[in-house]
Amino acid sequence: KISLFLSDKKHRKMEKKMENEEEMKGRYIASMVLAGVGDSLGYNNGLWEFNYSGQTIHEEFEKAGGIEKIDLYNRKVSDDQTMHLATSSALTEKTKSLDQLFQKMAEKYVKSFEDMKGRGPGPTTALSIQRLRSGVLWHKIPYAEGGGGCGGAMRAMCIGLLFPLEIHEKILIEVSIESGRMTHNHPTGFFGAMVAALFTAYAIRGIPTVEWGRRMLAGPLTKAEDFVAGSSKKRDASHYQKDLYYFRNAWVKYLDSRKIAGTETTATFPEIYGVNERDQYYKSISYRGWGGASGHDAVIIAYDAILGSGPLFKELVYRGVLHGGDNDSTGIICCAWYGALFGFGDAPSNLFNTVEKREEAADQG
Repeated sequence: KISLFLSDKKHRKMEKKMENEEEMKGRYIASMVLAGVGDSLGYNNGLWEFNYSGQTIHEEFEKAGGIEKIDLYNRKVSDDQTMHLATSSALTEKTKSLDQLFQKMAEKYVKSFEDMKGRGPGPTTALSIQRLRSGVLWHKIPYAEGGGGCGGAMRAMCIGLLFPLEIHEKILIEVSIESGRMTHNHPTGFFGAMVAALFTAYAIRGIPTVEWGRRMLAGPLTKAEDFVAGSSKKRDASHYQKDLYYFRNAWVKYLDSRKIAGTETTATFPEIYGVNERDQYYKSISYRGWGGASGHDAVIIAYDAILGSGPLFKELVYRGVLHGGDNDSTGIICCAWYGALFGFGDAPSNLFNTVEKREEAADQG
């Protein structure tokens, strides 16, 4: 009715704004829902997450009907999406300070462990949740020599949905690091959470994927390192110092390998880069031979997958989900980024309509 009193030019401008808002809303929902799809597909009730042969996983996937026919009715989401939804739930509640937000986040993570049967939570996360449950404060979780895992990264993408703009970068860095640090108090672990959130923000802003890695190295990672150095004056300074640059070095090496460290507009992949070659590569960049299980390689593999697949969801699944590493973690990350970039794109409805916790994820989006 209001449009009756507007000029044609203003009417078109309002319609365009409404279309843009609707399109953006769809991308937010898709990011949350497709995160569950990537998680559920990779996890396959534990059968594929802990299957170290990508070739075997691909064969079983095709036997089950492939991308167009497989459904997720009887496939749980793992601890990854369960905790990702806990992060999102904390972010959407009213809090008056960051301290209150982090306390709420810790409470949500503890609560999420009431729904962990058959979801395969990692030992580092489980130990930290036990400490939080026993009364240890969120900022008192001790440094962990083995805390460089991907448990912080796998649940941080939605932080980038709440803080998508460049002006939000400082708070995105702090919130993502602290969200990861309360279970994975190790730079490799909580920097993985920062990148998972940051690249979601880049996706929402429509920044070309080829630029994500070098943008992160050029500014946000340095700010994250400075934030950690500052906060570590009161916390774990000596431990952080020896681990601080492992994450950066892994990313520098990766960008060089894909020839996108400068101003290049296209990533360079090996001529032959099939299932077995990807398994070998993912293993080669891992910390202990299980590709995607750490904070650095979970986000590198997810990034490698979205770089190589573009808007093709099937190709994204092949590269980022169906491999012999920690595939539910790389899967949840790359599929959340895909949704933030393309909405549901060409993802088959048999997947996103049947994934567990779909309604909760859509509501959180």
